[in-house]
Amino acid sequence: MNGNDAIVHNIADNLRQRTPKSVTKIAVLGAESTGKTTLCRDLAAHFNSPWVPEYMRTYLQAKWDSEQLTCTWDDLLPISQGQIALENKLAKQAAEIAAETSQGNHYLFCDTSLFELMAYSNWYYDDCPTALTQAALTHHYDLILLTEVDIPWVADDLRDSPHQRDEISAYFASQLTHHQKRFYRIGGNREQRVQQVAKQLAQMHQN
Repeated sequence: MNGNDAIVHNIADNLRQRTPKSVTKIAVLGAESTGKTTLCRDLAAHFNSPWVPEYMRTYLQAKWDSEQLTCTWDDLLPISQGQIALENKLAKQAAEIAAETSQGNHYLFCDTSLFELMAYSNWYYDDCPTALTQAALTHHYDLILLTEVDIPWVADDLRDSPHQRDEISAYFASQLTHHQKRFYRIGGNREQRVQQVAKQLAQMHQN
């Protein structure tokens, strides 16, 4: 294996999803400022389960604070690796909780996934790193949710698309459909959103 092959192999290994069988994973996707993080926090509290924060926000906020710079192509793979490392770490914790409480399975709510990062990459750059695309399309979630654009946009240092949320949301839906990723739209107020997800999870366990 030459140097380039080794680098490609290491990146692919760093993007591998490692999910214990006892963990049911839910991915929450959506355009910016559509309540993804709030929904994950509410679901984690409702089900007494862990949730995975969006690593991209932590990464890019630090970059903005230190350099006043936003996301570039070169940030995509480091962000992707940081996101899946965090997800794998919390999946392991969720499995440990399931074992300690003698539950058959335990939930892990994920605020974004590599699929969303892939979609954003194609949206902004009309391209995506090969390793990210391959990982995004092979990763599995037991339930994929797409948050509706039905709450006000809130500005911060990183958000830049107050007038494109509907268009971006439609693009996410088209990409999920194109790649045969079944998903459910979640909207309404905070309580309504939690109840919609709880209903989907209950139905999933009945099937």
